[in-house]
Amino acid sequence: MALMGVVLLPLVAAFLCWVPPFRRAAWAISVVCLFLDLILALVVASQVIAHSYVTAIPRWVGADGLSALMLVLVSFVCAMAALFAGDYMHHNKAQAHRAWWFYCDSNLFAFALIATPAMSDPNLVWVGVELITLFAILLVAFERTATALEAAWKYAMLTMIGAPISLLGFLFLFWAYRSTGALAPETWLALSAHATSMPPALLRLAFLLVFVGFGAKVGLAPMHTWLPDAHSQAPSPACAVLSGVKTSVPLYAILRLLGILLASPTARMGYWMVVIGLLSVAIAAFLLLQVREYKRMFAYSTVEHMGIILTAAGLATRASDFGAVSQMLNHSITKSLCFYVAGTILITLETREIKSIRGLLRISPFEGVALLFCSLAIAGAPPFPIFLSEFSILGSGVQAGHPLVVTILATLIVIAFVGLMMHVNGMVFGKPVGPVTRVKIPLTCRLAIIGAALPVAVLGVYIPAPLYHLLNLAAQQLGGR
Repeated sequence: MALMGVVLLPLVAAFLCWVPPFRRAAWAISVVCLFLDLILALVVASQVIAHSYVTAIPRWVGADGLSALMLVLVSFVCAMAALFAGDYMHHNKAQAHRAWWFYCDSNLFAFALIATPAMSDPNLVWVGVELITLFAILLVAFERTATALEAAWKYAMLTMIGAPISLLGFLFLFWAYRSTGALAPETWLALSAHATSMPPALLRLAFLLVFVGFGAKVGLAPMHTWLPDAHSQAPSPACAVLSGVKTSVPLYAILRLLGILLASPTARMGYWMVVIGLLSVAIAAFLLLQVREYKRMFAYSTVEHMGIILTAAGLATRASDFGAVSQMLNHSITKSLCFYVAGTILITLETREIKSIRGLLRISPFEGVALLFCSLAIAGAPPFPIFLSEFSILGSGVQAGHPLVVTILATLIVIAFVGLMMHVNGMVFGKPVGPVTRVKIPLTCRLAIIGAALPVAVLGVYIPAPLYHLLNLAAQQLGGR
């Protein structure tokens, strides 16, 4: 019952925001429904921890460790983004009359993001990922400026082209499943049970097609070029969801399929995943050295983290899988915080340019501290949680006997750290341009930043036992040995 509530609540919120009598209360409706959704997601996670699997509708809707982890991450980020949007959307006077439409689309976006990992049928996961793309395009184009429309068009062209490719992959996956003689409906559980008897060639081809089709949506290099444009032009509450969890949900589907692939005795593609993961980290690391806008800076950091997760999953050990799901968790909570801070800076200082912001600590102590905090966290400085997950991934690579991979990955992580902090140092501690005028931080923006910063601060020093158990359950779905 709780699982169905998690899936349906954002849809209810979207409908209420669309109905004319409730449009004035669209923000309050979104906040209430999405925070209730977060509570229900935590209930589902606790049920999964106790029973390993929860079924809402047999063969259609269910959750295991990896699904439950994604449900908690998506509901948390969407709830905080809704809270942040309250004063943020009021600040844009030109779009204030259309705020109800933003909340309606945001809730539809949340519905697609939450429904996708809750689907037991892989084909419905494909439908969910394509719905995510559609609603994301509308959010990127929301402000209807020339640059926003251009970014939305670029995003649509580069990601929608992957839809038929990934669909073909799921058709080959169905063919591989039916070739085993299985009569049961195709579900993730059924695929895992028959993985050893599926034709390896068909399984490899299915994975390759899904990887290429969904890889564009994840933002993996060289299919990442839409990501900085979309994340720099979308409203900041949408950016937090786009960067925090939108890229992670298609990656979730890839990792799901990877677990099935690794169960086959001869179908292996881990090394290719490591190569593509390292390529994504490398491109992002060097782009971070020359980026000019702080929202783009955090967008390139997303490309880096997706590459790190893919590299960890490609190593295909139990330890690297735990590091991969930990990185997904830490990326989601930290990157969404980064875009809340970036959005607050944008509405108070009205510039996206890094060079135009100097001495932020003197102009706005709250924003200066928040920017320094989230930047150190997302760059992987100790004792923040991303440092722990990246250290875990590097350690697992050493244990698995891949010193070259570890050396390259560690070097690129350091380059990305230097590039990001080089820009942030000037923004926070540089000499202010012109007279210093204190700025006022909107209340809901301040509350969202504080709320999102709490788990980032806590998980760097303490991982609750239930969360640790959930991460272990999630890592088991990746198939590492």
